[in-house]
Amino acid sequence: MPTPAAPDSAARRTVLLLNGPNLNLLGERDPAQYGTTTLADIERRVRGLGAELGAAVRCEQSNHEGVLVDLVHEARGYDGIVLNPGAFAHYSIALRDAIDAVDTPCVEVHISNVYAREEFRHTSVTAPVAAGYVAGCGVFGYELALRAVLHRAAEAEARR
Repeated sequence: MPTPAAPDSAARRTVLLLNGPNLNLLGERDPAQYGTTTLADIERRVRGLGAELGAAVRCEQSNHEGVLVDLVHEARGYDGIVLNPGAFAHYSIALRDAIDAVDTPCVEVHISNVYAREEFRHTSVTAPVAAGYVAGCGVFGYELALRAVLHRAAEAEARR
């Protein structure tokens, strides 16, 4: 899978928007649960908001755990990660360890309210190492997560 260029170096901040398994099917998979907005629509909205807020957003999606781990590693030096780990939230210790290993704030986002769904979705192994968590706000949650991770970056910069 080719890797897109890093975010525009003229932008003040850089953020990785990372989506996990099956999120490439947004807009067609279970629209009652996830809506009809596509991943491309979400990426466009988040990139646009990022530009308004002075951040370049790199968008990636993979159905493969190791690829997601590698992308988290590549985000070292970024100002933040917005991550929808999909089902990997419930059991991927490798993804959890990657988030914990990099010194990049990560805000986890889920489109649906995972706590109003099946019991197995109530556990996230990745959330405890994330800087924040957004769930149940639909695709608007991505915008909230971007704002949150940029706020964290600004706070960290102010402390330096």
